Amino acid sequence: GASFNNLNNIDCEIPLGIFVAVAGVSGSGKSSLIDGILKKALNCHLNPGSKDEPGPYKKISGLENIDRVIKIDQAPIGRTPRSNPATYTKVLDPIRDLFALMPEAKARGYKKGRFSFNVKGGRCEDCQGAGLKTIEMQFLSDVQIPCDTCGGKRFNAETLQIFYKNRTIHDVLEMTVTEAEEFFSALPKIHIILQTLLDVGLGYVKLGQPSTTLSGGEAQRVKISSELKKIATGNTLYILDEPTTGLHFKDIRLLLSCLNRLVDQGNTVLVIEHNLDVLKVADHLIELGPGGGKYGGELVCEGTPENLSEQMTLTGKFLKTVL
Repeated sequence: GASFNNLNNIDCEIPLGIFVAVAGVSGSGKSSLIDGILKKALNCHLNPGSKDEPGPYKKISGLENIDRVIKIDQAPIGRTPRSNPATYTKVLDPIRDLFALMPEAKARGYKKGRFSFNVKGGRCEDCQGAGLKTIEMQFLSDVQIPCDTCGGKRFNAETLQIFYKNRTIHDVLEMTVTEAEEFFSALPKIHIILQTLLDVGLGYVKLGQPSTTLSGGEAQRVKISSELKKIATGNTLYILDEPTTGLHFKDIRLLLSCLNRLVDQGNTVLVIEHNLDVLKVADHLIELGPGGGKYGGELVCEGTPENLSEQMTLTGKFLKTVL
């Protein structure tokens, strides 16, 4: 009995363990149902101290079958240039452990913190590990120039005297994911994380590339890759609100194969989507409508994409052309 915003006391089923898509014209109540009610109700169920207040509804059954809710969107993975794919996916931790195990590092007493550009010790203190210096201009936007002391390498000279296979920690951060995957192929702990980044099609991104320079679609895929490497409980619900916005057809295909991998692990993927390429491969479709605003908020139809195209609903008509 969902009745939030323009939802008109509707009942719908969201089967677990498959790929579910919610369709409908803009303003038909898709986000109200998923974000406004379902996600917040699940948050309250999983974290009793949560401050999320779901919209008005009568009952949601089956909450006990889910142990995590994760929303994957195109928001940047970090707001500062210090965050990068290596820190976000936590692949930098085993790499730093590895450098700390080198005989030369042991002889000098270096611990893994020495190889981080965020703490004192190993980083270049002039730029505090940023590799850049910001010059404030009075009327123009700030200018960033490479640090004179480290030459943009972020670490001090002593740290860069520790080598693994003739590469320093700075060289590793300059590698693309594809190069690093080959370089660390003998180390399963590192290799497995890099492999998931390759699987989502990010082989061309540098490990140390600042998060602020990643596009929305890239940030989204970094998030998915860090989900793929987690041990699957099989009871996670992933919510994606229009994930294909601004993506090329090839990227959409990659995104779908990643989402299907999450489903294969037994999880549920719930997508709010307009794109027919996504809707036609969903296992279960829920269409809200028939219009937007006060003309929407009803459950028009639910079932497989084939069912919708037979019913000739608004979405069904368009689905018929691609099925």
